[in-house]
Amino acid sequence: MNMLTPALLYFHAVAQEGTLTEAAVKLHVSASAISRQINKLESSLGTPLFNRHARGVELTEAGRLLLAYVRRAEAEGAAVREELLVSMQRKTRTLRVACAEGFARVWVPSAIANFSRQHDDVEFHLDVVSSSEGTRRVAEGEADIAAVFSLGPQSRVTVEHSMPTPVAFALVAPGHPLAGQPRATLQDLCRYKLAITAPGSSQRELLDLAMQIEGLAPSISLQSDHINPVIQFARAGVGVSLVSGLSLDRRDREDLVLVNLDHPVLRQRQGQIQTMTGRTQPAILTAFVDALIDALELFD
Repeated sequence: MNMLTPALLYFHAVAQEGTLTEAAVKLHVSASAISRQINKLESSLGTPLFNRHARGVELTEAGRLLLAYVRRAEAEGAAVREELLVSMQRKTRTLRVACAEGFARVWVPSAIANFSRQHDDVEFHLDVVSSSEGTRRVAEGEADIAAVFSLGPQSRVTVEHSMPTPVAFALVAPGHPLAGQPRATLQDLCRYKLAITAPGSSQRELLDLAMQIEGLAPSISLQSDHINPVIQFARAGVGVSLVSGLSLDRRDREDLVLVNLDHPVLRQRQGQIQTMTGRTQPAILTAFVDALIDALELFD
């Protein structure tokens, strides 16, 4: 059941599909019916919502504002429907979480596990995605909450909590030459084989920038979209891995050596908990935001 009016439902479909024809196919109605509803909506609002051209349509500024409203309305409508079902049927509620790889190994799963102990009626769907994709999903109502890295301020989402998450450590096996040093420089890293996340990650972006500033060329032996291979590289004693503290579990901290990294560029990263701007949060989502923030104390 969709709680949007037909006009808003048709508008949303056209905005998503880019043409009246494709929207009509998606909704199983005629293109003329969609066109009439869009015309009425534009007339009632007193402004065009789309610019028409031969290949289809594109949103005007007013259209983009209305689309943001529709996405919030859809998210709130879904939350209301779920709350009603919970109250009538004791139905399980679902929280959709988008999470960056660096948070997905320990912090977010630990917070979910602890939250689940107290809330039997909550089911989680956790997708591990890039930080930019996590932000997009929250902004467009495809996820309820995101835990991601950011290199600057956010305008598309509400930042519920922000904390420094620098690329803080070189991770090495106990027998590695760096294991006896209190801290390491970028020059130190360039003497050894290096494992790091793949291009496109905030960690890699910061390292590449710092190396460029210093005029250095590291020997990258392993780059991966996932943090586990990067950590295993250090565990095998092959070389050095770059990590943040949030990615490490108890075994990592006991078996491996964390060497502080010292460069200002590597400190220019924030971890953020993001939700949809303008949305009235369900109580269960607010409670989970608080649980994520509380879980950070375990990793300080």
